[in-house]
Formats: sequence, structure tokens, C-alpha cells
Amino acid sequence: MKAAVFHAARDLRVQDVPEPGALGPTAVRLRPVVCGICGTDLHEFAAGPIVTPAAPHPLNGSVLPQVMGHEFSAQVLETGPEVTSVAVGDRVVVMPLVTCGKCYFCRRALNHLCVVMACVGLSHDGGGLAEQVVVEEQLLTRLPDEVSDVQGALVEPAAVAAYGVDRAGTRPGDTVLVTGAGPIGALAALYAHAAGAARVIVSEPNARRRALAEAFGVVEVVDPAAVDLADFVRERTEGVGADVAVECSGSEPGLRSALAAVRAAGTVAQTGLHTRPASIDPMDLSNRDLTLVGTWCYPVNDFGRVLRLIAGGAFPVEKVLSDVIDIDDVVSRGFERLLDPTSDAQKVLVRVPAS
Repeated sequence: MKAAVFHAARDLRVQDVPEPGALGPTAVRLRPVVCGICGTDLHEFAAGPIVTPAAPHPLNGSVLPQVMGHEFSAQVLETGPEVTSVAVGDRVVVMPLVTCGKCYFCRRALNHLCVVMACVGLSHDGGGLAEQVVVEEQLLTRLPDEVSDVQGALVEPAAVAAYGVDRAGTRPGDTVLVTGAGPIGALAALYAHAAGAARVIVSEPNARRRALAEAFGVVEVVDPAAVDLADFVRERTEGVGADVAVECSGSEPGLRSALAAVRAAGTVAQTGLHTRPASIDPMDLSNRDLTLVGTWCYPVNDFGRVLRLIAGGAFPVEKVLSDVIDIDDVVSRGFERLLDPTSDAQKVLVRVPAS
């Protein structure tokens, strides 16, 4: 079967690989339909292996080369004899976090913090950028009829964005600041509106990304290179500041401006992943009674809730999409374009052909 296989940095090959073998009792064979390219995938392609396992993974023994893809919708082709929640022909979305169920965090329903966690498409036998993949039943959620395959492929990054907004403690009527309008920031802005924020302000220095966010029609967009962001936010909040901020740029300027723009006793959720240390003033946290929280992935049981918001029209995740490409173009029109700072690509999905 055809698959996009990561071997090493800058070495992603669309090649033939063996189909997955026989199913275990609770396993499900899937035909991926649409698969997203994630920022984590881009980091692996540019500088990996980082989270892809060069040595056998301690949970499942997976090792490079790795079929990539962890943001995908799929159709059920076959089920193991003990599978009861899905049937052949069902459309599903895959929650890709594979956890041990035994460690301190898994036993406390914090599975996304599992100490030996693996991930479909990064540290697993197979991924969504292939004609077939086998996963365990517990990772699957059926797609409602109202949700398209394209929307289904956006559920995973939407859950990341939603967790950032939720961890910030956003409440109906709040003013929410989002720093960074990449895919996660754009989804965070849409989710904050769906969660009842009275005002959503998006800070983004890239003109193309500002234009995409502005087209949502539910956010106010600002260029942080042109104004003092904290002053801009205070002018729109009677001098108070944002109630919460969701930092999605993964940059020191984004984090520092988010802290400066929230009100006293406000909260900043750091959702964008930093690739280097960032400097902040801890005294500012004390003087203004601020809360700074981190986020990692999402609660593993959150896909159903996110899907209901999408199905009801409150969370139009498809608005962040810029391109849908064929798997044969995944390197040139996908990974390379997304890594090009001059490109207009935002969120790219890959259509996977049926075998």
C-alpha cells in the first residue's frame, strides 16, 4: 500500500509498504480519508527524529521508519471479534494518544500526561498518511452525519486549541486574547467565540494570517508590530485588560505580550510549543496576581464534545483550512510549503487514496 514514511530529517518518502496484518480482538482496520499536517510533523521533518523513536518505543516497540499522520478521519474496513462501538463502513476520527492506563497519571484520568505515551503517526505501527492503518477501538469516535471528513480531520488540532481556551478558565462574557494565528491560534479564536467570549482579539504579525482570522467575522485582529498590544487591549476593555490570554505563537514576544495584556488576576495559557527558553518577569506575576498555566495535548475523552460543537455549527473548524492536496504532493506542496516563511499555506490536509 502507499504511505508517507518518515526516515530522517528532510527524508519523507511516499512509498509502498506492507499492509497491516491480522487484527487483534479489539483492533480496527481503517482506511484514512483525509489527514492533516501538524506542527509536530513539521518539526520532525525539519530536525527529527525528536518524538519519533530512533530506538524501540517503551510502550509499543515502534521504531523508525514511521508512517506519519495523527490528525485524520477514516472509514472502518474491518473490526476485531470483540469490537462493539464501531462497525464496517462507519466514518470515524482517531484520537491518536496511546497510553499505558497504569501509571500515576493514567490512573487519575490524566492520560494525556502518561509517562510512556505513544502517538499514532509518530510512535506507532502506522499512521494516517497511508491507505490502511490499524488502531485500537478505544481510540475511535464515530463522526456524526453533520460532520464532513474534512472537519473530522481537524478535530485533533481543534481539541488542542479548545484545551488551551478551557485551561485559561474562559467564561461567557470574557475578553479573550489569542497571540498567534497559526492553525492552533485560529482554532482557539473560533472556539473562544463558541465558548461565549464577548470579545476575541487575535494578535498576529503575519499579514496573510491576519487576513484569514479577520475573515472569520467574529474576532478583532491586530498587528503587534504596529501597536503596543497591551495598550491596544486596554483601550478596548475600559483600561482593564483581557480576562484571559491563550498564547499560541510559541514565541517569547508572544508570551510576554500576553502577560502584559491580561488584567490583574487574569490567566495566560501557554499552548504554543516553545523550541527555546523564554524570559519573563516573575515579579509581574506576583504584583498583578497573574496565573500562568501550561497545556499539553488535550483530555483524551474530549473528542465527542468537540464534535458536537462542530456538528451544531458553533465551531466552524473548516475556516482555518487553506489547502487540500494529494498524498503524492505531501512533501512539495505540504511540508516544504508549510516550512517556507513566504508561503501562503496555513492548514494543509492530505487526501489519502483508497487502495
